[in-house]
Amino acid sequence: MAKGFLTTAMVAVVSLGLVFVAGCQGDALRGLGIGPAARRITVEDYADKMKAGWVGQMAGVGWGGPTEFHYKGVIMPADKMPKWRPEMINQFGQDDIYVEMTFLHTLEQYGLDCSLRQAGIDFANSGYNLWHANKNGRDNLRKGIAPPDSGHPKFNRHADDIDYQIEADYSGLIAPGLPNVVIELGEKFGRLMNYGDGVYGGQFVGAMYAEAFFENDMERIVRTALKSIPRDSQYAECIRDVLVWYKQNPNDWEKTWQLINEKYHLNPAYRRFSCSGPKGEFNIDAKINGAYIVMGLLYGKGDPDKTIIISTRCGQDSDCNPSNSGGVLFTTMGFKNLPERFKSALNPEGKFSHTPYNFPTLVNVCEKLVRQAVKRAGGRVEKNADGQEVFVIPVRKPKLSKLEQCWEPGPIANSKFTEQEKAQIKPSGK
Repeated sequence: MAKGFLTTAMVAVVSLGLVFVAGCQGDALRGLGIGPAARRITVEDYADKMKAGWVGQMAGVGWGGPTEFHYKGVIMPADKMPKWRPEMINQFGQDDIYVEMTFLHTLEQYGLDCSLRQAGIDFANSGYNLWHANKNGRDNLRKGIAPPDSGHPKFNRHADDIDYQIEADYSGLIAPGLPNVVIELGEKFGRLMNYGDGVYGGQFVGAMYAEAFFENDMERIVRTALKSIPRDSQYAECIRDVLVWYKQNPNDWEKTWQLINEKYHLNPAYRRFSCSGPKGEFNIDAKINGAYIVMGLLYGKGDPDKTIIISTRCGQDSDCNPSNSGGVLFTTMGFKNLPERFKSALNPEGKFSHTPYNFPTLVNVCEKLVRQAVKRAGGRVEKNADGQEVFVIPVRKPKLSKLEQCWEPGPIANSKFTEQEKAQIKPSGK
């Protein structure tokens, strides 16, 4: 009886303690193993990591650029990897980077609540070169097919391609620790040109960036980002496979590459909406290229050179993939900790093609938008004991997009621009 009484008393004490702890800050909860209610990052540290994320993209696409699609279904020989030169950082004419700045400009003008249709109008008016899903989506918009139909497989045969994946970095860079903002932005801008795995790839990449502000273990970053896309998608299956094969072959990335190639390149069941056909040598599907991003992050083990080199040597879209992996890794490192060879030649006055941004103004717009994102997610800005501004980031479970597959698509939305909206589409370029 005494034992029962003590147990009851202990339960009461613990219960009272938990009620008290529930009102504590995120760090205290995490320390007790209960899980954080909020995360914190100083505005200064956020900006440092965000800058590094952009530099990582530029480094990856600059270094891998000369190799793009030279190696399809084969591993690039080590001696074919270009040598890094500091001036390679100045990548102002790359679609891997300038397309997402159109999205940023829309957000800067209209805020995070901008409409899907406005996003479509702005993308339709872009003047830079585009390919695949981006080009098909923009062509649809200019014909009057409004989003989301501009990215629907009925109108876009490239809807499973890599396009939103390569330009989704911005979404995580303005949403530290906020995967639901990343998912929402994917539903807004990813729908302009993609569908199904093509959208999930961008949401996955954005979610890796969002987590990279608070975590530097690459496996944890990948696993956390996986929670932001539908589990039953082929894209999620692909990334889970890479994680399993990495565990089986922790020191042999080429063995894991072979397993990826067999299932996601040579097996037609995983290329059911491949724009080059189910057996084409050329493979710009989001899944396999997403696997190559993760390969660089896992096997690079936090080393910037190894990360970019492995993602490049995997082949296929071998400038986009190291751009994504380099950006995620560099975000974890922060600008001040980057090796000088990746920032010494950066030209602050270089203007990104067909955008209003150079590097300093790009950083400024991200600093502006992140405040909106934090507030939108229920977070806040407070000051710490040193008088520094701190973002207080609420921890929320991801609210996933619905499962869709390009080869078995749902109905179209019958979305068309009005005559008034068409009048706003006046492309001046390509």
